[in-house]
Amino acid sequence: MPGHFEPIPGGGAAVALDEVEISIIRSLAVQLLELIGPGEEPAGDDGDPLAELFAEGPSEPPADPVLKRLLPDAYGGPGSEGSLERADELRAYSAEFRRFTENDLRARKRDDALTVIRSLDALTVAGEGGAVLKLSADDSRSWLGSLNDLRLAIGARLDVTDEEDTDILYRLPDTDPRKPMVMAYLWLGGLQETLVETLLP
Repeated sequence: MPGHFEPIPGGGAAVALDEVEISIIRSLAVQLLELIGPGEEPAGDDGDPLAELFAEGPSEPPADPVLKRLLPDAYGGPGSEGSLERADELRAYSAEFRRFTENDLRARKRDDALTVIRSLDALTVAGEGGAVLKLSADDSRSWLGSLNDLRLAIGARLDVTDEEDTDILYRLPDTDPRKPMVMAYLWLGGLQETLVETLLP
C-alpha cells in the first residue's frame, strides 16, 4: 500500500502516507483552494434557490494561466483554428457556456479540495510518523478530482502541454529549481493513476 491507493471493501480506497506526504498534499490543496477562490457571487439573489440556479458567472476566461487550465473554455482550443468568423463564434459560445457553468465548476473544485483537507486533518499519525488514509467511494471521487486539479495546476506552472514535455521533465538534473515541483507532479500522477484503478469495476 505505501505510495499507492488500493481498493477496500465497500468501494473505497486506502493509501499509506507519511507525515511529509500528508503535509505536501494538504499544503497543495490549501493553495488550490486559495487559487480557485470564491468566484463571483450572484448579485441580489437573497438566498432564492431559483435565482441561484440561474445565477450568471463571468463570461471571460481567467487571466492566470493555472486558472485557465483549471477552468478552460468549452469551445475552441488546439485544432479548432479556422476563419476569423468561426473563431469569433467559438469565443461567443465559450463565453455563454462559461457564464452559466463557471461558478458551479469552482464550487465543485472547492468541495473536492476541502474533502482532501478534511480527510487529511482527520488522520491520526502514529508509529513512525505515518498513517493509513481510508476513503469512502464518494470521497475517493472527490480526491480524484482534486488530484487531477493539482496536477493540472502544477503542469501549468511547469508549462506541460503534452507527453513530450513530461519526458523532458523526467530528465531534469537535480540542480534544476523546478525539480521539487516536477517530483510532486510525477508523484501526484502515480497517486491519481492508482486511485483511478480502485474505482474501476
